[in-house]
Amino acid sequence: MTISQNITHDIQQILERTTPSLTKRQIERRDKILNSDNPKFIGYGHKISEIEKIVKQIYNKYKCSYEDALAIFKNLVSSNIHEEKFAGIFFLNHFKSNFNQATLDMFEDQFSKHCDTWAFCDSSCIRVIGPFLGKKNNQKLAKNTIEKWSNSENLWVRRASLVILLKIVMVKKEFNADYVFDFVEKMLKYPEDYIQKGIGWLLKTCSNYNPDSIFNYLIKNKMRLSRLILRFASEKLSKEKRVQILKK
Repeated sequence: MTISQNITHDIQQILERTTPSLTKRQIERRDKILNSDNPKFIGYGHKISEIEKIVKQIYNKYKCSYEDALAIFKNLVSSNIHEEKFAGIFFLNHFKSNFNQATLDMFEDQFSKHCDTWAFCDSSCIRVIGPFLGKKNNQKLAKNTIEKWSNSENLWVRRASLVILLKIVMVKKEFNADYVFDFVEKMLKYPEDYIQKGIGWLLKTCSNYNPDSIFNYLIKNKMRLSRLILRFASEKLSKEKRVQILKK
């Protein structure tokens, strides 16, 4: 076997061997929360921190190249097993210094083919893609990626564009209000709950850094924004302002 196949196999074996014991109720609750759109979905039940620890152990065990890491990522992300997908993105993140436009194109392609839960979409953007694009020298790359992904026919790629932007806001601890509001206006045309929730999450994140700007936008547009967006977006605002926004 190649080194990428060996590493993939080791990760798969350890994840399977360390599967936690869950009750039927716990499994049903997890599956309801994740709400996978993959009929072949399998979940072991590991915590994210446990997956990261396993991946780090395997990464330290082998010496492999960035090209090997790409192959490992593709092997794991194409799995029906939830935890293997996470292991793939976490393993590749050890090679983040090699990320470039081609990496982002690969992410987009693999997301459109194999992303099947909001959890994998969001964790990939918050922990891996967002921090990379939030770097000072990647502003143009970030803007182009967000624009391109927001036009995707794939739900998860479109949601990823929102989560990437909110992570960049977290990294910079500031945002360009005109840019964010223009982007929100563009995304409002998508009716899916995961997009509407993503819009609300983006605005809620921005409210941590400029609450007045977000409040004014929500008040001005409350009659045409969904209740889902209004509820999510106003969570961090003062109680008084939230009441004003949610009052029918």
